[in-house]
Amino acid sequence: MILNKIMKELDAQGILITNMINVRYFTGFTGTTGVALILGDKRYFLTDFRYEEQGKKEVVPKGFQLVREDKDPVGKAGELIKESKIKKLAIEDGSVTLSQYRSFEKNFGNLEYTGIEDKFLKARMVKTEEEIKLIKEATKIADKAFENIKSLIKEGISEERLATELEYEMKKLGAEGPSFDTIIASNYRSAMPHGVASEKKLQKEGFVKFDFGCFYKGYVSDMTRTVYLGINPTERHYEIYNTVKEAQKKAIDAVKAGITTRELDKIARDYITEKGYGDCFGHGLGHGIGLEIHEYPYLSYKAEDLVLEENMVVTIEPGIYIEGFGGVRIEDDVVVKKDGCEVLNKTTKEFVKL
Repeated sequence: MILNKIMKELDAQGILITNMINVRYFTGFTGTTGVALILGDKRYFLTDFRYEEQGKKEVVPKGFQLVREDKDPVGKAGELIKESKIKKLAIEDGSVTLSQYRSFEKNFGNLEYTGIEDKFLKARMVKTEEEIKLIKEATKIADKAFENIKSLIKEGISEERLATELEYEMKKLGAEGPSFDTIIASNYRSAMPHGVASEKKLQKEGFVKFDFGCFYKGYVSDMTRTVYLGINPTERHYEIYNTVKEAQKKAIDAVKAGITTRELDKIARDYITEKGYGDCFGHGLGHGIGLEIHEYPYLSYKAEDLVLEENMVVTIEPGIYIEGFGGVRIEDDVVVKKDGCEVLNKTTKEFVKL
């Protein structure tokens, strides 16, 4: 239904899907090689012999006919397109490479092309109950893994070692792997919003920021917690932490179907600005998650203003970053509900001293 609606909106008679994330979303295929082709009411999935059996199990229930093509899937797609005599084909203009496009021109004949733009991304914003179930499991794994490695957060251990232990713990708990490069940034490095784990060893009397997540059956989690290593935090440490914590609470309390992404961002941003740290919060409040770690909608004054809908899953992650001192970010994954939201992460957000 979604694909038919998009074809109608674009006045196209066919859609070619080559981005493997979108292939998975629309066909159910979990392998690494395949092309989906929609020609009017007919749906084809083209792959080679390696995925023939897997493809039949995954794509046929979704209404796709599996076509095995070992040598040239694009060439085979061209044959089907020519047979269908369509005039206009929609392609993923945001991800199709120049070489792919030239291959299309060579194989598909005299066609008019139109870009899908962000229609697929927007179609994926509202999650099904099954998608939400998988995201919840990914979040549960991340929560548990963090709890399991807390005892390792000590002076002298490197950020890289901690990241390795955290990722291993997530895999032991059932994750397919990390959903992005694990961020562990300690002391002055905690002021780097995306400070990927380095060789730096943890030192006492400073923040340690953990931003991480995992894949579970293709779906992601994304959480951030900031702890204090030591016993003598300053008033400034408490002030920054509590400001971020309260900003996140205000934003989470406001999440519900009908609020816009910019309105939500403004709630947290205005509070942080009121406390004197507006210039230290430079990124957006959050983003959607699903098959990818960053999906629509984006909760930011810089991005397109979209209305939140029930069963979207977004992150809420305000932060304050002060160069030379440190930084704090607190992030939860939340499911948008009609009159509120469900916070998926269970890890405490109180000021933790280790």
